[in-house]
Amino acid sequence: MSGTPETSLPSTLHQALAALLGPSGLLTDTTDTAAFCTDWRALYHGRCAAVLRPASTEECAKAVALCHAHGVPMVPQGGNTSMVGGATPDDSGRAVVISTTRMKRVHSIDHADLTMTVDAGVTLKAAQDAAAAEGLFLPLSISSEGSADIGGVLATNAGGNNTVRYGNARELALGLEAVLPDGNVLNLMRRLRKDNTGYALRQLLIGAEGTLGIITRAVIQLQPAPRARETALCAVDSAAGALELFSAFRKQDPAAVVAFEFMSGTSMALVNRFIEGAGLPLSEPAPAYALVELSSPRAGDGLRSLMEDVLGEALESGLVSDAVLAESETQRNALWMLREEHAEAQKRAGASVKNDVSVPLAAIPTLITEATAACEALIPGIRVAPFGHIGDGNIHFNLVQPEQMDAAAFSARDHDIMDTVAEIVRRLGGSFSAEHGVGQLKTYMMPSWRGGAELESMRRIKNALDPQGLMNPGKIFPAA
Repeated sequence: MSGTPETSLPSTLHQALAALLGPSGLLTDTTDTAAFCTDWRALYHGRCAAVLRPASTEECAKAVALCHAHGVPMVPQGGNTSMVGGATPDDSGRAVVISTTRMKRVHSIDHADLTMTVDAGVTLKAAQDAAAAEGLFLPLSISSEGSADIGGVLATNAGGNNTVRYGNARELALGLEAVLPDGNVLNLMRRLRKDNTGYALRQLLIGAEGTLGIITRAVIQLQPAPRARETALCAVDSAAGALELFSAFRKQDPAAVVAFEFMSGTSMALVNRFIEGAGLPLSEPAPAYALVELSSPRAGDGLRSLMEDVLGEALESGLVSDAVLAESETQRNALWMLREEHAEAQKRAGASVKNDVSVPLAAIPTLITEATAACEALIPGIRVAPFGHIGDGNIHFNLVQPEQMDAAAFSARDHDIMDTVAEIVRRLGGSFSAEHGVGQLKTYMMPSWRGGAELESMRRIKNALDPQGLMNPGKIFPAA
């Protein structure tokens, strides 16, 4: 059964876009556009006049220029995995969604430079696989890597599991190409480690959440493929214990630590309850867990001895009560599944409020202790389920509705919950958004957290590049 267009594009614009993009590149039927108008968490349900699916930078630039000339708002969208509604149109039906999912080419991999050049629509997993096929390694890794694409990863400056060693997406991008809000193409595809010639415009686009333009291609730094890797899941009594264990590994060999993840007992219990195939490979449940991974490009690098030495001392001192080491790639993947499925498990458990926050490492135990008490006092029975990247100070301090509470009633308290956590984060010198961005979920926080000269500078940059406010409106900036 055919749907109907949500709204009509101006006829001249519709004809021009149809001629430019073809039938697979211009979607107006609501049956076809619906999936592009709702975010992964189903928090936002918008409408759009059409979905544009350019297959190249040239098509994207021409489409943007046409929309700009007609004053039509544009919402860039990649894999649509945003946690903060950053790629969802509003409910006016005026905007078009510009999806990069047809731009899927891996252009080249350079072994001398250790770089790959890819289109924005290549998924992170596909880029990882392309690098691996050449004996190289793309170190950025996030839970949604099978759906999230390179353009979106860069637009949000994604972090993920390996930030502690390799940095965020920002540190991995050498070059960018982007279509600006008026349709001009900004070519910054220089594969240079040193290029001190004025403003670093690529860094301005990275993390801008599509408000300054649409990233269409990128040059990404690679690494030699790991030839030795050790992974272990450890039971600890608290976040403080996990942090102490992290310090023990760093003292032995900081270069070996590629990932160090924290999981609360509550959050792990949800994974074991709601995710098929999940199973805790320890003797009994623990109050908290740490997942540690070491790696090296050198075979026989003594990583097993390092892992066993640190864990042996931790077990002897009581810092770790139990631990399991992966003996195969299958076992490693099973351990990582326990970490990667936390967001999905919480989604299946009911309504949740996600606080993607960061604090200095030493403040992590205080954050978890104080925010847990504050949220439990705010809503009795709330399930406090924090997890995340303890190695770089980024904790996903997530709260799941009480078992007997209505989901809608719980979701209606989202600002109360977010503000309760945020005030503790502020006092500890942290940030209210570590790696998910601002999107439309957290725009109301910007004036108090980033107000004054900082927010005003952002507005001036936005107005200079997008004076009509057409590119991803309603994101990052609070309503004036």
